[in-house]
Amino acid sequence: MTPIRFTANSFPTVGVEIELQLVDAETGELRSVIDEVMARLPESARTFVKPELMQSYLEINSGVCRTVAEVGDDLSEKMNMVLSAIDPLNLKLLWAGTHPFSSWREQNVTVDDRYYRLVELMQDVARRLVTFGLHIHVGVDTGDKAIMICDRMMRHLPLLLALSSNSPFWEGRSTGLHSNRSKIMEGLPTAGLPHQMRNWSEYVWLVNHLVDTGFINTIREIWWDIRPHHQFGTVEIRVCDMPPSLDQVKSITALVQCLVHAISNEIDQGTFQSEYHPMMVQQNKWRATRYGAEARLVSTRDFKPRSVQTVVMNLVTELLPIAEDLNCTNELMAVRSLPGNTGALQQLRIFEETNSRRDVVRQMLTE
Repeated sequence: MTPIRFTANSFPTVGVEIELQLVDAETGELRSVIDEVMARLPESARTFVKPELMQSYLEINSGVCRTVAEVGDDLSEKMNMVLSAIDPLNLKLLWAGTHPFSSWREQNVTVDDRYYRLVELMQDVARRLVTFGLHIHVGVDTGDKAIMICDRMMRHLPLLLALSSNSPFWEGRSTGLHSNRSKIMEGLPTAGLPHQMRNWSEYVWLVNHLVDTGFINTIREIWWDIRPHHQFGTVEIRVCDMPPSLDQVKSITALVQCLVHAISNEIDQGTFQSEYHPMMVQQNKWRATRYGAEARLVSTRDFKPRSVQTVVMNLVTELLPIAEDLNCTNELMAVRSLPGNTGALQQLRIFEETNSRRDVVRQMLTE
């Protein structure tokens, strides 16, 4: 068995990855131009601006930060560098979980042996992955704790999906879902909600089994909605659509950092974890996928459905002392405004007014 060692973090550091679409400034269509974009960036930017599976988008990574405000400043500076590089190419960055009208069939795979192997293995399941997400890392101190946090965080994942929902359109049509991206991702055999595990050893065994039997090529091909990241020493939340703005990214990041730190404290204090049925989380994820911030989520504590707004208000109040410790009170408080202004709701409002998905792109770019 290959050892997988977890890098310990003594502080709940936070790091964020944002996947942004490269669209034509005039037509709003996706353009497969990542090579031209990367060529215009300074060499130093290659450490935090990364090509992705398709040539029509890129990923911008923050550094390791202690506060959400640092994350915002870091990403803003890097994003401005990218904007300077793409402006002469007549490109803009679209913040959304899917593109409202460009087809996955017209996108080109990035020239990279790893991506070619992935497409060869997954075929159209991989080719359809023209989706864009927000990934949030929070540092924890041990691998066993990372596994426990992943388990206890699962009940909150549907709320995070509802608040970030921003992919109501696919292949030029309305899907009826607020997060169609989540259903596309679930087509992957190692995506969606993770299996519940007892400790770090069980996780290591599972990863080695999947690699040894040829089910995955590397550990990087586990795309669960939440997973431990051994190299960074973090819990990585991957369930979110790409929100429509940096401010919303910061708010959701604050919520995630506070939740992970609160759960970590509970584990340190020896708090008993009450049982909940995984189907309850699956049910709530579907509700978030279908209705976004307009969903009614069933509590894993008293089994009663509540509005996303009510869940948010209660959770923010509960987490305020943690936010004060982590210096993200303002960003956490801003979460309260998200249920009425998600990216999905913005896109659907624009489409209702204009009956044009091209206008959806134009207005989302402006806003």
